[in-house]
Amino acid sequence: MKENLKSLDWDIEKIANALKISSDDVKQYFTDGRRISFILERRIAKEFFGGKIADSEGANFDFIDLDGKKWEVRSITKGGVYFCPSYMVGSSRCFEEKGFLDKLYSIEGYILCDITTFPNVPFWVISAETVEQWWRSGKLKKDSKIIRHKILTLIENLAPEN
Repeated sequence: MKENLKSLDWDIEKIANALKISSDDVKQYFTDGRRISFILERRIAKEFFGGKIADSEGANFDFIDLDGKKWEVRSITKGGVYFCPSYMVGSSRCFEEKGFLDKLYSIEGYILCDITTFPNVPFWVISAETVEQWWRSGKLKKDSKIIRHKILTLIENLAPEN
């Protein structure tokens, strides 16, 4: 399942003034997936799903929607996006297929946010089943990562034909 494209929008000047930093610093900060994720999760959960944020940062999901379905929010950065649990990403960490699939089967899907276009951040709702199809067909790397232009192409190809 892929719902229509949605977008989160911000006013860089207002943020810069409120934080007392430059507009360039705002853009640099908010295009870092580790930093913007906290805000994306909360805005998307509240504004689009009427959802509730997970009780813990260590939970296997970011929020629960009104129907009790669990969702994971991920940032598409210049380097792309990964679908495995965060504990498998980073220095001295390794990918484990079982942990990846356990996570995949425990959530409804992913909300993929293209943060490279901040202050206008488009996002797409992608089902866990779609991600599993991408994984099984080899469209994702063996560690569940995919580069930016490839994920955007996969998302575009999910769009209904007009």
